Parts: sequence; structure tokens; C-alpha cells
Amino acid sequence: MATTERARAILSGLASTRPQREKLYKFFHQNPELSMQEHVTSERILQELEATGISANRVGETGVVAVIENGDGPVVAARADIDALPVKEVSGKDYASTATQVDDKTGAEVPVAHACGHDVHLMSLLSALQAFSENKDQWSGTFVGVFQPAEETAEGARAMLAAGVEEAMPRPDVYLGQHVLASLPGGYVGTRRGPVLSSAFSVKVTVHGKGSHGSMPELGVDPVVLASSIVMRLQTVVSREVAASETAVVTVGAIHAGTKSNIIADSAELLINTRAYSSEVSEHLKEAIERIVRAECLAARSPHEPEFTYYDRYPLTDNDAQTTDSVRDAFDAYFGDEACDLDAVPASEDFSVIPDEWGVPYTYWGLGGFADTSTAVGNHNPAFAPDLQPTLDRGVEAIVVAACAWLGRRAE
Repeated sequence: MATTERARAILSGLASTRPQREKLYKFFHQNPELSMQEHVTSERILQELEATGISANRVGETGVVAVIENGDGPVVAARADIDALPVKEVSGKDYASTATQVDDKTGAEVPVAHACGHDVHLMSLLSALQAFSENKDQWSGTFVGVFQPAEETAEGARAMLAAGVEEAMPRPDVYLGQHVLASLPGGYVGTRRGPVLSSAFSVKVTVHGKGSHGSMPELGVDPVVLASSIVMRLQTVVSREVAASETAVVTVGAIHAGTKSNIIADSAELLINTRAYSSEVSEHLKEAIERIVRAECLAARSPHEPEFTYYDRYPLTDNDAQTTDSVRDAFDAYFGDEACDLDAVPASEDFSVIPDEWGVPYTYWGLGGFADTSTAVGNHNPAFAPDLQPTLDRGVEAIVVAACAWLGRRAE
């Protein structure tokens, strides 16, 4: 029970800080920012850390790393993503986002909302840092908070590595993360050994035809028909090439071709997304997509080789068994029946990029955000906005409880 008692002591101010934490959460919720553009968000995080006397530094333009050194002991790092989505919020909350922002990549002004709960994540980590800072007599070791930009575009973790994040923090003994979900009951925390989030990649495929008048298709090569054949053939990859014991998804999310009903275009573009729970299956999906596209192009007499542009690459999030067991034991002792098993989630993350680069064990758990899961919308839905409580309290509790599985009691 030492871990539980230590966590309760560190979290003793949770009730008294609740009004301030809820007010700050609403600020972040109402001021969301797109990936790699989180300037206001990171500046406010730095201000809050400075006010508590916590040492923190920028890493890159919008990443932030905070370090609390408190005597001998392990180094525990926890990560929170801080970016938002180009989505117009329709949650109905009285603190709903009405923000817009110019997208650096497209130049277009778009609505922005925290429709994936990253505001919950950053508030949970910020509050955990403040709790550890204000209760140093209850623990020993080093606690590190990593506020990571651009999870939604799979850029943030790699950008922090490129910007020298290893110079801003000691190498951790363990790396922790969490995500608020609609699939768990409100206030529950769910853990899972092994693969918990899928690997993913997207690919833009350009296939070439030969333009012609719509009334004379025999003089051209129709890229719309070619693209349609590719879409239908891709549906056989999972059903006929992936073992029933494995899980995979291949989705064609968009097709762009042509300008007018009586013009056969000279090219078509397909946007394809994949998910898998093993690197072997992911590689098979890549090979299958290229094989099928090339074969259909050959069959259609395409005049040029197809082009493949890969992007949004996410690694597999594969929870270390021993680390996950340590966190689950701590959760069971502290949360009781509200600690539960988490099913594998087909979404993807760049959380594991940094610990994988350093060879550090990690675990990533789910946080229930809605009291009524039967009516809760999923992440990325314009109406996604978790219940204010107990979500905010449970988020900080989960980080502190998990970290205390490593951070021992300070010597008298």
C-alpha cells in the first residue's frame, strides 16, 4: 500500500485546486491550435510551470519539457500531446471552442477544436507536475513532463527528437502516456499489455490515364475506371491476404479525378489509409497496395508508372508487459473496480517514437471521459468534449499513481 499512500499524499490538494484547474482547462479548450502551431498553448504551459517554480524549457518551436529533480531514484517521464484538429466544435458546451486559425500548410483559415481530448491530457500532466512539485517530501527521484506538439500529424515526437529533446531532460527509466476515450466509462482507467494502438500509414497514389472526349473512350485510358478497379481490388487484401488471427484495415478515403462529365481525365489520385497491429502485417499491406495498383495500371494500359507518396506514418504502440503490470497493480490498489482492462484501439499515435528511439520501456493507458458511453461520440467527432469531472481529476490521479510505482518515498 506504500505506493497508494504516497500517491494520496501527493494528491491531497486535488479538491482545493479543482476550481483553478477547471478554469485553466476551459482556457485551453477555448484556445485550441493546429499541429506545429501551438504557440499560445506552449507559452501558457510555460507560464503555469514558472508560477509553480518548475524548471522547463522549449524544445523546438512549441514543445515543452519540464523536469523536477528530487533526490535519488528513478527518472519517470510522462507525455501529453497538445495540438488540436481542424474541426468546428458542436459539443454544446458553454465553453466550446469558436476559434479559427490559418493553417500554415494550406494557407486556409479553418475552425479549430480539441476534438480528441488533448486539452485533458495537457491539463492532467500540468496538474501532476504541480502536485509533485508541491509535495516533494512525499517522493524521491526525477519526474519529467513532456508536452509534445503535432500528434495529429505524426510530426511532433520526431520533431522533438530532431530539436534535441535528449539535451532538455535526463533519459527516463520509464515513459508513460494516456488518452481520454469514449469507450471506457467515465473515471475508469484501462490498461493493456502488448499492442494497444495500431501502426498506420497513409499513401497518396497517382495513376495516369490518357485524356479524351467522353464520347470517344476508345481513344483514351480512363483513370476513373482504373481508380475504381483499384478500390475494389484493395478490398480483398484484408479478407484474402491477412490471416484471420490478425487485424488490419485498408481504407480509401478519397478519390480525385476529372473536371467535367464529358471529359476523360488524364490522371486520378487516391488517398489510402492503413492500420495494423504488427510490423509484418503493415509491411504486407504496403506491398499489397503497390502490387495491386501496378497490376491494375498494367491491365488498363496506363501510359505511365503510378506514383506513391507516403505520409502520416505512425508506429505500433506496444506496451511493455512488466511496465504495464506495475502500473496496473498501482491502479488496482488506488482505483479499485474503476481500474479495468483496455481493448486494443485501432487508432494510432506517435507516443512510442521517443521511447523507442531511446530503448526505454513504456506503457500507454486509456482514460474514460464520459459517464454515459452509450451516447458518447468518438474521438475526432465535432461533438467530442469529455465530461469536465471526474475526467480532469482522474487524469492527474492516473499520472501520479502510475509514476509513484517508481518514485519512492524520500529518505528522512
